[in-house]
Amino acid sequence: MARSLTKGKTVGSTVTVDSQEQYKQMNVAEFFAKNRQIAGFTNPTRAVYQTIRELVENSLDATDVYGILPTVYIKIEYDEELEEANDFPRKFLSITVEDNGVGVPPTVIANAFGRVLYSSKYVNRQTRGMYGLGVKAAVLYGQLTTGRPVEVVSSTKSSDYVYAKTIYIDIQKNEPRVVEEVQWRKRSGWHGTRVRIRLEGRWSSAKGRVLEYIRRTAIIAPYAEIYFETPEGEIFVFPRMTTKLPPPPKEAKPHPHGVDVEQMRMIISATRADRLYQVLVQEFQSVGEITAKRFLEEAGFDPNMNPKLLLKMKNELVRLVNAMKSYGKFRAPRSDHLSPIGEDLIVLGLRRMFNPDFAAAVTRTPKAYSGHSFIVEAGIAYGGGIPVRDEPLLLRYANKIPLLYEEKEGVIYKVVSQINWAQYNVKFPAPLVVLVHIASTRVPYKGVGKESIGDVPEIEKEIKIAVREVARKLRLYLSRKRREEEARKRIITISKYIPEIARSLATILKPPEKWEPPRPEEEEELKKALVRLVAKHIEIPKVDGREEEEPEKIVESVIEAVKVA
Repeated sequence: MARSLTKGKTVGSTVTVDSQEQYKQMNVAEFFAKNRQIAGFTNPTRAVYQTIRELVENSLDATDVYGILPTVYIKIEYDEELEEANDFPRKFLSITVEDNGVGVPPTVIANAFGRVLYSSKYVNRQTRGMYGLGVKAAVLYGQLTTGRPVEVVSSTKSSDYVYAKTIYIDIQKNEPRVVEEVQWRKRSGWHGTRVRIRLEGRWSSAKGRVLEYIRRTAIIAPYAEIYFETPEGEIFVFPRMTTKLPPPPKEAKPHPHGVDVEQMRMIISATRADRLYQVLVQEFQSVGEITAKRFLEEAGFDPNMNPKLLLKMKNELVRLVNAMKSYGKFRAPRSDHLSPIGEDLIVLGLRRMFNPDFAAAVTRTPKAYSGHSFIVEAGIAYGGGIPVRDEPLLLRYANKIPLLYEEKEGVIYKVVSQINWAQYNVKFPAPLVVLVHIASTRVPYKGVGKESIGDVPEIEKEIKIAVREVARKLRLYLSRKRREEEARKRIITISKYIPEIARSLATILKPPEKWEPPRPEEEEELKKALVRLVAKHIEIPKVDGREEEEPEKIVESVIEAVKVA
């Protein structure tokens, strides 16, 4: 005989049972307030880095996605007011980030910065953010450690006004509480957003990581202009190197391989289609009418049935989704909702930051995993200003975001560390930088902190192909460079004797009966003939990235150097 093990009553959102266990509902804001380490706010050092990262990501998404060349100002200050208000030693910072983006409409500002999981990024296109959590997690952290609200100033391109709001997050209700708001008429054409967050943070230990993050952002976005001011008054400027922007991503419908049962339930609930095949055609990408009907018939569904009936047939809905995932005749996902950086911009960024002897990049063709399209890009820089290391300096990016933490836990490090670099003429220690960027509508991060990427076989394979492809370009460069060095050694060995040989020939070529000391012009004529002869028989390999030199000029420069010595 079965019987209930517990009895109880409900009081508000808390259920008290006879076993003395209490069950309480927790909203998402309260959850992240109590578990802020999940979003990367593990300590005051990491919090500084994470806050800057979230704000800068928002700024770049508000600019380059909309075809605006980004200008971003970042300022960190010691918050003396907060430090004076606390008797015990804690360090407080004020972090301000301003951009020239599209701005946030005044009716949206409060929710955009004061409601967790409220975002403009819940669309099927590539964005730097994914969860609608990042900046709100930073606001929550600041609010929990200082009791101070976030301050937001914003104006859209079409607005005649600038709006400022001071916002708390009501943690128990997960809703914004605006404590102050003002507006004023624009006196200039400024548009964009400025956000100020005050928080507990350790700048001295976070400085190196923050600077590295900004440098790596400048590498991947050479079209951005970034100004960074530290609490010590140092100003770092990363000027714009190009006005070329990556192609902006377009919004796309989901792919049949990438939906789950609940997503399919919501699609059917919201669709206006009255036949099942029309749902596939209208609500999904890469599905035409003929393909939709053929798929449904092969899967055992009536293409003309009312799709709403599936909402009452749980098992049939599950069967439909499983059939969609396994059907191999749907076209591959589109890639116009992705925004790869491009080979030219990657090379420009690497050259700007490292001034290498060699730099090259490759952008792979789009691929898909579980119905989500992705593109892998790889770049390599060698020599020049790159420090010599026992392993490659690895720059990891996902949707243009630098990944600085958890380097050895992700699939990118796994692939790069397994490559036999000796096959590509690289012997460590070596001055080698390897950059890998993954662009996708659904980057498979290992955690909410978005610092490492999981082992997805399709992505791992593409990373291997991309890195090896650009590594072959490096091997060709190093091979040519080695041949060039060998040729130059031969030129030096031969050329340094040319003046003496010319002098001797000028002497011995005269008939004994008419011998007289050789004139300078005779020696010079013989020297020029020898220079042409040597230059003709020694080939200098063309090395990518260098201007081709004339062999005769190389020989002449060697002779001149010998003469000076």
